[in-house]
Amino acid sequence: MYSTPTYPSSTGQHSAGLISYARRAEAWLDARGRGAWIAAMIAGFVLVWPVGLALLGYMIWSKRMFSRSRDIRPVARPFGRHMMQSSGNRAFDAYKEDTLRRLQEEQDNFEAFLARLRDAKDKAEFDQFMADRSGDTAVKEPQGDK
Repeated sequence: MYSTPTYPSSTGQHSAGLISYARRAEAWLDARGRGAWIAAMIAGFVLVWPVGLALLGYMIWSKRMFSRSRDIRPVARPFGRHMMQSSGNRAFDAYKEDTLRRLQEEQDNFEAFLARLRDAKDKAEFDQFMADRSGDTAVKEPQGDK
């Protein structure tokens, strides 16, 4: 019997490299936020319109176009890491740490105030509902001929 020789295929390696490149590009764009995705889409439309169309479809499909939570977090992460790094000046680092602690306390106090305000509003609305309800369920006098 005659058998055909098999040769190693490079298409598997090529597609794996392409997927790896696409994942790196996606992570790079995610780190820069929605604006980078929109800029890439516009560049895709200008250079090769099917690429821009594909990016638009992907952005809509993956909910990157309309999601707000994805847009806020990547921007906040680099600043958070940078804020905790030492500047090398101990006096400034102590001042910065004290200021950040004070701001955190103020934020916590304000959030607690807002929670108390919401609770008071909810209680007032509930009390009003109960008062209205008790007035509606009172036995009403039958209206007859006089």
